[in-house]
Amino acid sequence: MKEIKAYVHRNRVADVIAAVKGTAAWGSALKAQGHNLAVYMVKGSLLPLADEDRHYSIDLGDEVVNEYKLELLCDDAEVDELVDAIRSAALTGQPYAGWITVTELAQAISVP
Repeated sequence: MKEIKAYVHRNRVADVIAAVKGTAAWGSALKAQGHNLAVYMVKGSLLPLADEDRHYSIDLGDEVVNEYKLELLCDDAEVDELVDAIRSAALTGQPYAGWITVTELAQAISVP
């Protein structure tokens, strides 16, 4: 089992969620045990797409951009399809439009 985390610009997050939910991996997992896609607004250091994306954080003492972090657990066989969907939907035209990480999970236990 894997955990996918993606950091994307705020104006791309709706398209990324739609792309993930449109994959065959998402549909087949819902029939089996279900997926949980968690979405968080975070302050990050992605390059801003426009001047209005720039914010100064007094707490952090630096410029930040509001971005979104998505977390998703999936089977090993689903990783490539989900990562491709996220990557395609997150494109902004910038060289660094976000980050996607995939990590191995030792265990994932559902709460019945």
